[in-house]
Amino acid sequence: MTKVILSLAANRFQKSNLAKARECLSKVISNVSYTSEQWTEPMSSSRRELYLNQLAEGDTEQTLDELNQRLKAIEISFGRTAQKRQLGIVPIDIDILQYGDLRLHERDWQRPYVTSLISELHHGEL
Repeated sequence: MTKVILSLAANRFQKSNLAKARECLSKVISNVSYTSEQWTEPMSSSRRELYLNQLAEGDTEQTLDELNQRLKAIEISFGRTAQKRQLGIVPIDIDILQYGDLRLHERDWQRPYVTSLISELHHGEL
């Protein structure tokens, strides 16, 4: 089993989409736990909708590529498209921040919501 940390975010139907994403993730990740949710302002979008963010931690037997493909499939099932991304519409975004000892999305680790929520996970270290 490999420990993973995921970042979840949505700026459309934020509460319900995060809840649905948690249901989907329970079928992909085992022993999954979640932080509290945190509202944030959009960082690089012309859109004004707030983002709702959350971190998740769990275990997987999937390879990094397999896990990434499953997560992208979840995003697509929520209606995520390249066109919506260009317009700043994010029904759900799920990024792998850490896969085992490998840290990904280094810039995301510096975001205030990640630095504040990471301590809520069992992992608890940066």
